[in-house]
Amino acid sequence: MKHLILVGACYLDTILTVPYFPAEDSKLRATSLQTRRGGNCPNSLEVLAQLLAAGPYPELPQLKLHLVSCLPGARAASTAKILSSLGGDGNVDCSHCLYREGHDEPASSYIIRSTKTGSRTIVNFNDLPEMTADEFERIADAFAERGDECWWHFEGRIPETTLQCIRYLRRVTPKSTVSVEIEKPNREGLVELAAEADVVFYSRSWAEPGAHEPRGLSQSRSGVIEERGAGALALPSGEYVHRPAALPGGEISVVDTIGAGDTFIAAMLYGLHADGWNRETKLAFAVGLATKKVQREGFAGLMP
Repeated sequence: MKHLILVGACYLDTILTVPYFPAEDSKLRATSLQTRRGGNCPNSLEVLAQLLAAGPYPELPQLKLHLVSCLPGARAASTAKILSSLGGDGNVDCSHCLYREGHDEPASSYIIRSTKTGSRTIVNFNDLPEMTADEFERIADAFAERGDECWWHFEGRIPETTLQCIRYLRRVTPKSTVSVEIEKPNREGLVELAAEADVVFYSRSWAEPGAHEPRGLSQSRSGVIEERGAGALALPSGEYVHRPAALPGGEISVVDTIGAGDTFIAAMLYGLHADGWNRETKLAFAVGLATKKVQREGFAGLMP
Protein backbone atom coordinates (compact mmCIF):
# COMPACT_ATOMS: atom_id res chain seq x y z
CA MET A 1 0.00 0.00 0.00
CA LYS A 2 1.21 3.49 -0.87
CA HIS A 3 0.30 6.45 1.33
CA LEU A 4 -0.10 10.10 0.37
CA ILE A 5 -0.19 12.25 3.51
CA LEU A 6 -1.09 15.94 3.27
CA VAL A 7 -0.18 18.20 6.17
CA GLY A 8 -1.84 21.61 6.41
CA ALA A 9 -4.57 23.79 7.86
CA CYS A 10 -8.27 23.10 7.46
CA TYR A 11 -10.77 25.98 7.31
CA LEU A 12 -14.45 26.62 7.02
CA ASP A 13 -14.80 29.26 4.30
CA THR A 14 -17.48 31.92 4.21
CA ILE A 15 -17.58 33.30 0.65
CA LEU A 16 -19.33 36.56 -0.17
CA THR A 17 -19.69 37.32 -3.88
CA VAL A 18 -20.00 41.05 -4.57
CA PRO A 19 -20.37 43.01 -7.83
CA TYR A 20 -17.15 44.90 -7.10
CA PHE A 21 -14.76 45.21 -4.17
CA PRO A 22 -16.09 47.73 -1.63
CA ALA A 23 -14.23 50.85 -0.58
CA GLU A 24 -13.30 51.25 3.06
CA ASP A 25 -16.15 52.40 5.32
CA SER A 26 -18.78 51.74 2.61
CA LYS A 27 -21.85 49.55 2.35
CA LEU A 28 -22.45 46.95 -0.38
CA ARG A 29 -24.99 44.17 -0.91
CA ALA A 30 -23.57 40.74 -1.72
CA THR A 31 -25.08 38.74 -4.58
CA SER A 32 -24.48 35.35 -2.95
CA LEU A 33 -23.25 33.71 0.24
CA GLN A 34 -21.64 30.27 0.53
CA THR A 35 -20.13 28.33 3.39
CA ARG A 36 -17.90 25.37 2.61
CA ARG A 37 -14.86 23.58 3.91
CA GLY A 38 -11.56 25.03 2.73
CA GLY A 39 -7.86 24.79 3.33
CA ASN A 40 -5.20 23.99 0.74
CA CYS A 41 -4.57 20.38 1.74
CA PRO A 42 -8.22 19.41 2.39
CA ASN A 43 -9.18 20.94 -0.97
CA SER A 44 -6.46 18.94 -2.72
CA LEU A 45 -7.60 15.77 -0.96
CA GLU A 46 -11.20 16.31 -2.11
CA VAL A 47 -9.94 16.47 -5.68
CA LEU A 48 -7.59 13.51 -5.21
CA ALA A 49 -10.45 11.38 -3.91
CA GLN A 50 -12.33 12.06 -7.15
CA LEU A 51 -9.26 11.24 -9.22
CA LEU A 52 -8.69 7.93 -7.46
CA ALA A 53 -12.33 7.00 -7.97
CA ALA A 54 -12.62 7.95 -11.65
CA GLY A 55 -9.29 9.28 -12.90
CA PRO A 56 -7.55 8.31 -16.14
CA TYR A 57 -4.86 6.15 -14.50
CA PRO A 58 -6.58 2.91 -13.40
CA GLU A 59 -3.89 1.51 -11.08
CA LEU A 60 -3.82 4.36 -8.55
CA PRO A 61 -6.80 3.39 -6.34
CA GLN A 62 -4.21 1.48 -4.26
CA LEU A 63 -3.01 4.91 -3.06
CA LYS A 64 -4.33 5.71 0.43
CA LEU A 65 -5.07 9.37 1.26
CA HIS A 66 -4.47 10.93 4.68
CA LEU A 67 -4.98 14.36 6.22
CA VAL A 68 -2.90 15.74 9.09
CA SER A 69 -4.52 18.92 10.37
CA CYS A 70 -5.56 20.62 13.59
CA LEU A 71 -9.32 20.44 14.11
CA PRO A 72 -11.73 21.45 16.90
CA GLY A 73 -12.73 18.86 19.49
CA ALA A 74 -13.68 15.44 18.15
CA ARG A 75 -17.36 15.91 19.11
CA ALA A 76 -17.71 19.49 17.87
CA ALA A 77 -20.35 20.08 15.21
CA SER A 78 -17.83 21.88 13.03
CA THR A 79 -15.52 18.85 13.13
CA ALA A 80 -18.34 16.60 11.94
CA LYS A 81 -19.03 19.01 9.09
CA ILE A 82 -15.38 19.02 8.05
CA LEU A 83 -15.09 15.23 8.14
CA SER A 84 -18.29 14.75 6.14
CA SER A 85 -17.01 17.18 3.51
CA LEU A 86 -14.10 14.82 2.87
CA GLY A 87 -16.43 11.93 2.15
CA GLY A 88 -16.95 10.52 5.61
CA ASP A 89 -16.64 7.00 4.15
CA GLY A 90 -12.93 6.34 4.31
CA ASN A 91 -11.97 8.17 1.11
CA VAL A 92 -9.64 10.29 3.23
CA ASP A 93 -8.22 8.96 6.49
CA CYS A 94 -8.45 11.65 9.19
CA SER A 95 -7.36 9.47 12.10
CA HIS A 96 -4.05 11.33 12.33
CA CYS A 97 -5.67 14.75 12.68
CA LEU A 98 -5.03 16.59 15.93
CA TYR A 99 -8.32 17.24 17.72
CA ARG A 100 -8.14 20.28 20.00
CA GLU A 101 -10.49 19.45 22.85
CA GLY A 102 -12.12 22.49 24.43
CA HIS A 103 -12.28 24.24 21.05
CA ASP A 104 -15.58 24.19 19.17
CA GLU A 105 -14.82 26.68 16.41
CA PRO A 106 -12.68 25.75 13.40
CA ALA A 107 -10.13 27.90 11.67
CA SER A 108 -12.15 30.27 9.48
CA SER A 109 -11.62 32.16 6.24
CA TYR A 110 -13.81 35.06 5.13
CA ILE A 111 -13.51 35.55 1.39
CA ILE A 112 -14.80 38.53 -0.59
CA ARG A 113 -14.99 37.63 -4.27
CA SER A 114 -15.41 40.39 -6.87
CA THR A 115 -17.51 39.62 -9.94
CA LYS A 116 -16.04 42.63 -11.76
CA THR A 117 -12.39 41.56 -11.55
CA GLY A 118 -12.53 37.91 -10.51
CA SER A 119 -10.19 38.71 -7.61
CA ARG A 120 -10.69 37.55 -4.04
CA THR A 121 -9.63 39.03 -0.72
CA ILE A 122 -9.19 36.61 2.17
CA VAL A 123 -9.24 37.27 5.92
CA ASN A 124 -8.30 34.32 8.13
CA PHE A 125 -8.96 33.65 11.79
CA ASN A 126 -7.52 30.63 13.59
CA ASP A 127 -7.72 30.16 17.35
CA LEU A 128 -6.66 26.51 17.31
CA PRO A 129 -3.21 25.65 18.70
CA GLU A 130 -0.87 24.84 15.81
CA MET A 131 0.72 21.43 15.34
CA THR A 132 4.07 21.08 17.09
CA ALA A 133 7.11 19.20 15.81
CA ASP A 134 6.73 16.69 18.66
CA GLU A 135 3.14 15.94 17.65
CA PHE A 136 4.22 15.41 14.06
CA GLU A 137 7.03 13.09 15.08
CA ARG A 138 4.53 10.74 16.74
CA ILE A 139 2.49 10.68 13.53
CA ALA A 140 5.59 10.05 11.41
CA ASP A 141 6.64 7.22 13.72
CA ALA A 142 3.26 5.54 13.21
CA PHE A 143 3.78 5.48 9.44
CA ALA A 144 7.43 4.44 9.80
CA GLU A 145 6.37 1.36 11.78
CA ARG A 146 4.26 0.19 8.84
CA GLY A 147 7.19 0.23 6.47
CA ASP A 148 4.94 1.24 3.56
CA GLU A 149 5.88 3.69 0.82
CA CYS A 150 4.92 7.24 1.82
CA TRP A 151 4.72 10.60 0.08
CA TRP A 152 4.41 13.58 2.45
CA HIS A 153 3.07 16.88 1.15
CA PHE A 154 3.27 20.03 3.30
CA GLU A 155 1.53 23.36 3.07
CA GLY A 156 4.37 25.78 3.80
CA ARG A 157 2.51 27.78 6.46
CA ILE A 158 4.93 27.76 9.39
CA PRO A 159 8.38 27.24 7.87
CA GLU A 160 10.27 26.71 11.14
CA THR A 161 8.01 23.86 12.28
CA THR A 162 7.66 22.39 8.80
CA LEU A 163 11.43 22.34 8.39
CA GLN A 164 11.77 20.34 11.62
CA CYS A 165 9.10 17.91 10.37
CA ILE A 166 10.82 17.33 7.03
CA ARG A 167 14.23 16.83 8.63
CA TYR A 168 12.71 14.32 11.03
CA LEU A 169 11.27 12.40 8.09
CA ARG A 170 14.70 12.35 6.47
CA ARG A 171 16.11 10.67 9.58
CA VAL A 172 13.28 8.25 10.31
CA THR A 173 11.93 7.43 6.83
CA PRO A 174 14.73 8.38 4.40
CA LYS A 175 12.96 6.67 1.49
CA SER A 176 9.88 8.90 1.80
CA THR A 177 9.22 11.52 -0.86
CA VAL A 178 8.54 15.05 0.36
CA SER A 179 6.76 17.86 -1.48
CA VAL A 180 5.94 21.33 -0.25
CA GLU A 181 3.79 24.24 -1.39
CA ILE A 182 5.58 27.60 -1.37
CA GLU A 183 3.01 30.37 -1.62
CA LYS A 184 3.95 33.74 -0.08
CA PRO A 185 7.30 35.24 -1.16
CA ASN A 186 7.55 37.55 1.86
CA ARG A 187 7.35 34.73 4.39
CA GLU A 188 10.75 34.07 5.94
CA GLY A 189 12.14 30.54 5.82
CA LEU A 190 10.43 29.38 2.63
CA VAL A 191 13.62 29.34 0.56
CA GLU A 192 15.26 27.07 3.12
CA LEU A 193 12.12 24.93 3.25
CA ALA A 194 12.10 24.45 -0.52
CA ALA A 195 15.74 23.32 -0.41
CA GLU A 196 14.76 20.33 1.75
CA ALA A 197 11.97 19.02 -0.49
CA ASP A 198 12.01 16.64 -3.46
CA VAL A 199 9.19 18.48 -5.23
CA VAL A 200 8.24 22.15 -4.77
CA PHE A 201 5.03 23.84 -5.90
CA TYR A 202 5.55 27.59 -6.27
CA SER A 203 2.61 29.99 -6.42
CA ARG A 204 2.18 32.57 -9.17
CA SER A 205 3.55 35.22 -6.82
CA TRP A 206 6.98 33.60 -7.03
CA ALA A 207 6.98 33.95 -10.81
CA GLU A 208 6.51 37.71 -10.68
CA PRO A 209 9.70 39.78 -11.18
CA GLY A 210 11.47 40.65 -7.93
CA ALA A 211 9.16 38.47 -5.85
CA HIS A 212 11.75 35.90 -4.84
CA GLU A 213 15.42 35.18 -4.62
CA PRO A 214 16.66 33.36 -7.73
CA ARG A 215 18.18 30.61 -5.65
CA GLY A 216 14.72 29.80 -4.33
CA LEU A 217 13.88 28.24 -7.66
CA SER A 218 17.31 26.84 -8.36
CA GLN A 219 17.28 24.84 -5.15
CA SER A 220 14.05 23.04 -6.01
CA ARG A 221 13.82 19.88 -8.03
CA SER A 222 10.41 20.67 -9.53
CA GLY A 223 8.38 23.86 -9.39
CA VAL A 224 5.48 25.83 -10.74
CA ILE A 225 7.09 28.97 -12.11
CA GLU A 226 4.83 30.44 -14.79
CA GLU A 227 2.14 33.08 -14.34
CA ARG A 228 -0.05 32.03 -17.29
CA GLY A 229 -0.62 28.33 -16.98
CA ALA A 230 2.20 26.47 -15.27
CA GLY A 231 5.73 25.32 -15.82
CA ALA A 232 7.90 22.52 -14.44
CA LEU A 233 11.64 22.74 -13.90
CA ALA A 234 13.73 19.62 -13.27
CA LEU A 235 17.08 19.89 -11.54
CA PRO A 236 19.94 19.33 -11.95
CA SER A 237 19.22 18.82 -15.66
CA GLY A 238 17.55 22.23 -16.03
CA GLU A 239 14.87 20.72 -18.30
CA TYR A 240 11.86 23.04 -18.39
CA VAL A 241 8.38 22.55 -19.84
CA HIS A 242 5.44 24.96 -19.89
CA ARG A 243 1.72 24.48 -20.40
CA PRO A 244 -0.62 27.46 -20.99
CA ALA A 245 -3.98 27.65 -19.27
CA ALA A 246 -5.73 27.70 -22.66
CA LEU A 247 -4.82 27.31 -26.29
CA PRO A 248 -4.04 30.54 -28.18
CA GLY A 249 -7.31 32.30 -28.92
CA GLY A 250 -9.21 30.15 -26.47
CA GLU A 251 -11.43 31.79 -23.87
CA ILE A 252 -12.20 30.60 -20.36
CA SER A 253 -15.34 31.61 -18.52
CA VAL A 254 -14.05 32.11 -14.96
CA VAL A 255 -16.65 31.28 -12.31
CA ASP A 256 -14.71 30.38 -9.17
CA THR A 257 -10.93 30.64 -8.77
CA ILE A 258 -10.92 29.61 -5.09
CA GLY A 259 -9.00 26.36 -4.88
CA ALA A 260 -7.63 26.41 -8.43
CA GLY A 261 -4.07 26.04 -7.15
CA ASP A 262 -5.15 23.25 -4.80
CA THR A 263 -6.71 21.46 -7.78
CA PHE A 264 -3.49 21.85 -9.75
CA ILE A 265 -1.42 20.40 -6.91
CA ALA A 266 -3.85 17.48 -6.50
CA ALA A 267 -3.63 16.69 -10.20
CA MET A 268 0.18 16.92 -10.17
CA LEU A 269 0.42 14.64 -7.13
CA TYR A 270 -1.84 12.20 -8.95
CA GLY A 271 0.27 12.43 -12.09
CA LEU A 272 3.52 12.06 -10.16
CA HIS A 273 2.25 8.68 -8.96
CA ALA A 274 1.38 7.62 -12.53
CA ASP A 275 4.57 5.91 -13.63
CA GLY A 276 3.61 5.81 -17.30
CA TRP A 277 3.22 9.57 -17.69
CA ASN A 278 6.03 11.84 -18.81
CA ARG A 279 6.50 15.37 -17.41
CA GLU A 280 4.57 17.02 -20.27
CA THR A 281 1.58 14.70 -19.75
CA LYS A 282 1.49 15.34 -16.01
CA LEU A 283 1.68 19.09 -16.45
CA ALA A 284 -0.97 19.15 -19.19
CA PHE A 285 -3.32 17.07 -17.03
CA ALA A 286 -2.87 19.33 -14.01
CA VAL A 287 -3.33 22.58 -15.95
CA GLY A 288 -6.36 21.12 -17.71
CA LEU A 289 -8.04 20.08 -14.47
CA ALA A 290 -7.34 23.44 -12.81
CA THR A 291 -8.75 25.18 -15.88
CA LYS A 292 -11.87 23.04 -15.61
CA LYS A 293 -12.19 23.86 -11.93
CA VAL A 294 -12.21 27.67 -12.35
CA GLN A 295 -15.20 27.31 -14.67
CA ARG A 296 -17.40 25.86 -11.90
CA GLU A 297 -18.30 26.47 -8.27
CA GLY A 298 -16.46 24.32 -5.78
CA PHE A 299 -14.84 20.97 -6.54
CA ALA A 300 -17.76 18.65 -7.23
CA GLY A 301 -17.97 16.92 -10.59
CA LEU A 302 -14.42 17.55 -11.80
CA MET A 303 -14.28 13.97 -13.09
CA PRO A 304 -16.97 12.57 -15.42
